[in-house]
Amino acid sequence: MNKYAIFGISIVLCIIACAPRAGNETPGKMTGTITFIEVEGGFYGIITDDGARYDPINLPDDFKKDGLRIRFNAQERKDQASFHMWGILIELTKIEKVEDAGR
Repeated sequence: MNKYAIFGISIVLCIIACAPRAGNETPGKMTGTITFIEVEGGFYGIITDDGARYDPINLPDDFKKDGLRIRFNAQERKDQASFHMWGILIELTKIEKVEDAGR
């Protein structure tokens, strides 16, 4: 097998591995934590309380703080792609900081 075939197969496998899970077509109101991901130069993702990973395309600068607790609404963006290859690509429709006394 030549190097181009191996590269092509690798790309296909990465796309399949990053595909959204069933039942997550339109994320609703969720709570999670902003997390700085040190891949591809670094970016901010969201890990929800149930462990789902989201890659927001429009995270406001005020929320780009590693460890920040948030509550948010979002729409999945299947019409766009990301080179991050981490989490489900979303567009935030609402976001707010959460004061977390019990955590």
